[in-house]
Amino acid sequence: MKRRHFLSSSLALAASPAFGQSAPAKQLLLGYDNFAVRAMGWKARELIDYAVKLKVDTVFITDLDAFVSLEEKALGEIKKYGDDKGIKIFLGTWSVCPTSVSFKDKWGTAEEHLRLGLRSAKALGSPVLRVVLGNGKDRTTDGGIEARIEDTVKVLKGSKSLCEDLGVKVAMENHAGDMHSLELKSLVEQAGPDFVGVNLDAGNAVWTLETPLENLENLGKYTLTTSLRDTQVWPSENGVTAQWTAMGEGMADWKPYFKRFAELCPKAPVQIETISGFNRELAFKKEDFWKSWPKGKPASLEAFQKWAAAGKEKAPHRSASKEEEQKYQLGEIERSIAYCQSIGLGLNK
Repeated sequence: MKRRHFLSSSLALAASPAFGQSAPAKQLLLGYDNFAVRAMGWKARELIDYAVKLKVDTVFITDLDAFVSLEEKALGEIKKYGDDKGIKIFLGTWSVCPTSVSFKDKWGTAEEHLRLGLRSAKALGSPVLRVVLGNGKDRTTDGGIEARIEDTVKVLKGSKSLCEDLGVKVAMENHAGDMHSLELKSLVEQAGPDFVGVNLDAGNAVWTLETPLENLENLGKYTLTTSLRDTQVWPSENGVTAQWTAMGEGMADWKPYFKRFAELCPKAPVQIETISGFNRELAFKKEDFWKSWPKGKPASLEAFQKWAAAGKEKAPHRSASKEEEQKYQLGEIERSIAYCQSIGLGLNK
């Protein structure tokens, strides 16, 4: 049986070291998000070739600009290229909230952008299209994040019939501090979980004051795909400071995380998106911080603070040149994939 056919027909392999000897878990697909190697400027074929080099199962191409053409024939050729190399393509794009500070009309209106992405996903054989609402600044816009969720839901509902016709679902990400997991859960349930789910981002969860595991518990049953990274967090003057890291080099306890992941969303691939090197303070001890949270502090804050209390400060990284940054990004993703494979993730090892 050819590997590409095997990948599409079976995920039910024996339990791996990530889950322990007795865990009734299915093997999880492993891949990477192309944003992890953004400094390389690679197009789709080069991204697929790198997936082969990494010995992973999937590549998550989260930017339409990675394709020379979005014509159906051209995308079909990319799909075949991936199929021939045993790499499953997942597709993503950016904001489909017309009132978000992140929205750009490069691909037309929000509705046009979403429909273009859905058709492109179908041509590539991607079962999902990753989209985002926006970023943390949307929390302080007129009407707050609830208004932005309402606007996004309208756009999503407008493409429900197209999703059904194409057999492609929308995977909404918790992105850059825009939505807490409970807010994203509400968005999915308002839009319709029959065609809208989640792109789970464990690193972004930290920016909304929740641990990766709590984020998983809230969103796991809706999760269709992922963009994961580790995070180091430590107490600082105004709250806590966080730095995203390579997998296995931060605070997350990945073995129990993936054991639970396999129980909640066994069909979702584990796709790694390293964005390492910079520090961000979450200044929740300052009154101004809570202007983004008009309904009050999230219930997740207490557990998050306890988790962060065990962290250790990490100096930021700064690359002196483009070449140095390319080397840094490659090192981060390659160590991350090696770590994930070492705990039993992925089929192609």
